[in-house]
Formats: sequence, C-alpha cells, structure tokens
Amino acid sequence: MRIMKTDIDPNIVIDRLGGTKKTAELCEIEPGSVSEWRHNGIPKARAMYLKVVRPDVFEPVVEQKN
Repeated sequence: MRIMKTDIDPNIVIDRLGGTKKTAELCEIEPGSVSEWRHNGIPKARAMYLKVVRPDVFEPVVEQKN
C-alpha cells in the first residue's frame, strides 16, 4: 500500500470530514481502517479520491491571531 504524503495532517483531513466514522462511510470501509490512517497516513488512492470529492478538506490550516 502506498501512502500519500500531503502538506496537511491526516488527522485534520479526517476531522474535517466529520470524524472517523463519517470518513469510513464516505470511503465505504471500516472505521478501524480510517483509524490507522491517523497514525500511518492516508493511502494514496484514498487521498486522491478524497481530493476529488472533498477538495475543501485539504485546504491549508489557517491560524487565527487573537
């Protein structure tokens, strides 16, 4: 399995998608697989799919100044 390195933390992508369960439903896989992505990165084919269906979740993180 090839892991795609992105400029954004996989945890942020998964959280922006609604969490582990919602991401698993979107990809039609088990939540346990998505949990592994949090540690190992998002597999290349899945990342490519997610970038097509939800490009917004790959936007850079913008830090707000107080």
